[in-house]
Amino acid sequence: MSKLRQSPKSLVVLLVMLLFGASVSITSVATASTLSKHGRTSHSVRLEKLAVVTKSTSTISLKVPAYTPIKPALGTDIYHCSILNPKNTTNEMITSTSFTAGTGQVHHAILYLVYPAQVAAAEALDNGGKGWTCFGAPQLNGSNTISEVSSSPWLSAWAPGHGTDVEPVGTGMPLPAGSLIIMQIHYNLLVDCGPNGVNPTDHSAVTLKTVPAAHSVLKPLSIVNYVAPPNIPCPTGVTGPLCDRAASLVDLGQRFGQGEVNFVNLINAVCGNPAYGDSTSCTWPVVNTAVIRRVTPHMHLLGATFTLTLNPGTANAKVLVNVTNYNFDYQQGYDISPPVSVSPGDKIQVTCSWNPNIRALLPQTKDLPPRFITWGDGSSDEMCLAILGETAN
Repeated sequence: MSKLRQSPKSLVVLLVMLLFGASVSITSVATASTLSKHGRTSHSVRLEKLAVVTKSTSTISLKVPAYTPIKPALGTDIYHCSILNPKNTTNEMITSTSFTAGTGQVHHAILYLVYPAQVAAAEALDNGGKGWTCFGAPQLNGSNTISEVSSSPWLSAWAPGHGTDVEPVGTGMPLPAGSLIIMQIHYNLLVDCGPNGVNPTDHSAVTLKTVPAAHSVLKPLSIVNYVAPPNIPCPTGVTGPLCDRAASLVDLGQRFGQGEVNFVNLINAVCGNPAYGDSTSCTWPVVNTAVIRRVTPHMHLLGATFTLTLNPGTANAKVLVNVTNYNFDYQQGYDISPPVSVSPGDKIQVTCSWNPNIRALLPQTKDLPPRFITWGDGSSDEMCLAILGETAN
């Protein structure tokens, strides 16, 4: 970390490559008015947008092994990973993903692709089919959150209100033959705890619609994530030991490991150490040429607004997505119409704001001690994340 901070420019390039892999690119397009005009405000609508519906369409139904969360010694969150085997013997393109949460404790679910060469590593973590704890990422290559992002590509993500994830028109998510899928589920134990503190057993499931990749006209889709660092002080007049940022980071590390604290420090450094407050912003360079076709904002319970801007501060600045009433329980993806191409030299800015006053009012958080809120895996922490669906052309 100390060496990285000696060269801010190199730090930006390195973090971009670590977070998003060597083929990273950033693009985006869609204003709230454009989205409304085109009626594409949800992954769950317009199922007819499935680009190719033929007799060769297959349905892959997968069930997550039954799992009952047990409250950890510290914190109220569990990230649990399970292996799912789609058993596809040919290369496929996923055209839609439908996740069904088994309990109300499911905060999010992410499907990660496990390439055939990674199968042995995944199975070694699987604890005889019982799965494993996986804060941050599946940890196929270790426990470092940053190193995981580029080597464990996302296939799909679900959060409350998300609905069926139908890929943008003319695209599909590649699923190579012989691959496995890791399902990461975040359980928020602040809700739906049963009698005597026993959590409900989860029986979540996912259904994939696929078509053969051979001779397919679908453009391969990939998911790229861009972040900005929350630094939200306790509201005016609210005090407590964890209102001190340093103490809050110690607590964060105790709950999720030192890698989480390292990640917080790194994204703050890369983003220029944004001022503490109820909003944050980070501008990222475009590394490769790409076409952005969908944007999904993600914050936690205090999220209020989200904006994605292309080439901010220039004559060509354009707001691509502007969500003025973010709702954790109704998280939506926004199709970009028409899709927008970007190339090296362009920049994209992620901006989020929060309402920290509602922490003392929400049933999930009102009994928790006040704290300085940073990026964190817990439902009571925060995030500022732009999830982009993109193609190479």
